[in-house]
Amino acid sequence: MPLGKMRPPWRRSPLRRGSDVAESWMVLATGVLIAVLAPTAGVTAAQAVDASSQRQSDGWHSVSAVLTEDPPARIGVDSTNGTAGRVHGTVKWTAGNGAVRTGETAVPPGLRSGDRTTAWLDRHGSLVRDPLTPGDSLAQSIAVGTVAASTTGLLLFGAERAGVALLNRRRSAQWEKEWAEADEEWRHPQT
Repeated sequence: MPLGKMRPPWRRSPLRRGSDVAESWMVLATGVLIAVLAPTAGVTAAQAVDASSQRQSDGWHSVSAVLTEDPPARIGVDSTNGTAGRVHGTVKWTAGNGAVRTGETAVPPGLRSGDRTTAWLDRHGSLVRDPLTPGDSLAQSIAVGTVAASTTGLLLFGAERAGVALLNRRRSAQWEKEWAEADEEWRHPQT
C-alpha cells in the first residue's frame, strides 16, 4: 500500500476491509520496529566488535625493534609519511629473557633496514603479525554496525512485504469468490 494512500488503522470507513486494517497496522508496526531495532542492532554489533578487539589487544605490550631488511615497496603508497598504510617487514627485538628474536610484522612504509620501529607482542611473548590500530578497530566497528543495522532493517522490511503479499493473495481469493457468487446470481436470477 503506497504511503500516500495509507490511512491510519483506527479510522473507520464502510469500504475498509479487515485486511486493509491489518496492512495499515503492519506498515505502522514495521516502521516503528525498523526505527528502533535497526539502530539498536547496529550499535550492539559495533560495541561487540570494539569490545572483542579491546580484549584481544589488552594483553599486548610494545617493544622496540629493528628492521633486519628493507620491506617490500607498496605500489601507490606515499612513503614520505607513515600514515599511508602498512607493509610487512622482518624485525629483530630482545625478549624479556634477553634472547634476540626475529619475526615478521606490519611496519609503516618508508622504513629501511636498520630503522627502529615498534613491534607488539601478545601476552605469551609472540610477535603480533597484524596489530589493529585504533583507526582499524574503529573502521571495523563502524562497518559491522552498518551492516547489522542495514540487515535488520532489510529483514524487517522484507517480512512486512511478505505479509502484504499474503494479504493481497487473501484479498484476491476473496474477490474471486465474491465475483463467482455475483456471476452465479446474474446467470440464474431468482424469480
